[in-house]
Amino acid sequence: MLTLTVQERLALKGRAHQLKPTVIIGSAGLTESVLKEIALTLKIHELIKIRVMAERPERETMLSEICTRLDATAVQHIGKILVIYQPNPDANKIEIRQMPRHRGKKPLTKKQLGNR
Repeated sequence: MLTLTVQERLALKGRAHQLKPTVIIGSAGLTESVLKEIALTLKIHELIKIRVMAERPERETMLSEICTRLDATAVQHIGKILVIYQPNPDANKIEIRQMPRHRGKKPLTKKQLGNR
């Protein structure tokens, strides 16, 4: 399985936010045809969302099985949505940039504090 740093994971979460689920795993569960579809979609897009219609423990086992069998990494698991990333050198490579740090407001000077 692939490992990501925290900054890479945050950048991929940001990119995945706007995506719609491309694969839906129904009541039949994780079958070979569903795995082939996930592998095909990962080759094309590199970053995908999967909707799983199962209970939480089953979703967690499906996520780990998908990642180990396809040599991908889990980016996020929220509710029934799984986000998976697999880099593909042939596809349009997703550029993982660091998220800009929020600097916040500048602290007030002594003169500004005195005028309050």
